[in-house]
Amino acid sequence: MDTIKMPRRDAKLVAHRGLSGLETENTCAAFVAAGNRDYFGIETDVHCTADGQYILIHDHTTGRVATEDLSVEGSTLAQLRALSLKDKGGEVRGDLQLPTPEEYFRICNRYNKVCVFELKGNFEKTHLQELLAVIERYYDKKQIIFISFSYGNLCRARELDDTLSLQFLSGELTDEQLEDMAARRIDVDVYYGFLNAENIARMHELGLVVNCWTCDDPQAAATLCDWGVDYITTNILQYEA
Repeated sequence: MDTIKMPRRDAKLVAHRGLSGLETENTCAAFVAAGNRDYFGIETDVHCTADGQYILIHDHTTGRVATEDLSVEGSTLAQLRALSLKDKGGEVRGDLQLPTPEEYFRICNRYNKVCVFELKGNFEKTHLQELLAVIERYYDKKQIIFISFSYGNLCRARELDDTLSLQFLSGELTDEQLEDMAARRIDVDVYYGFLNAENIARMHELGLVVNCWTCDDPQAAATLCDWGVDYITTNILQYEA
């Protein structure tokens, strides 16, 4: 199995949860698979654990990727790290475990990839300050794009650091929302089916960078590029050499 190739365009490709079309999502294997290819960035999801640590997984429970179904925020880091994970075929892989942010940052740093870091759940300022402290030890915060479905998370992040790159995740956006985002310098990460040439032009008129999720159709991706989208987040698409 390999990535789906498409002609090279100007839009930057972001590997969704690592190269999750080939490897188990949000694992070091998926991050390295993306790192070894020409993706601009590698996206992942971070949760707080019950003991105040941080773990990378998309869902709020572990059953979809692991052999046990635990609450992520109701479990300790040690409990989550001890889980056996399944590969793309559903078989247990002894070399896979849920990663920490530190492991992710090291991989992105080694392969010179931009981190696209999704804040899952509610992150208060204290959590964000702790994460920023971790990042300063392992990575350049200027090379990270923070994304979240929680607008409050992003507003709190902006209050803490005026230099951060932020993108609001949404299925759709109103013009009123876009104007507020522009005022706060929070960019766009919207479902790709919502986009068209007109609303992308409006977002650019407001000075917003436009990312979209999650497009695995090369023809749809080509159309998005024609319309001028800046980033495409994908599980499997890759530009031809």
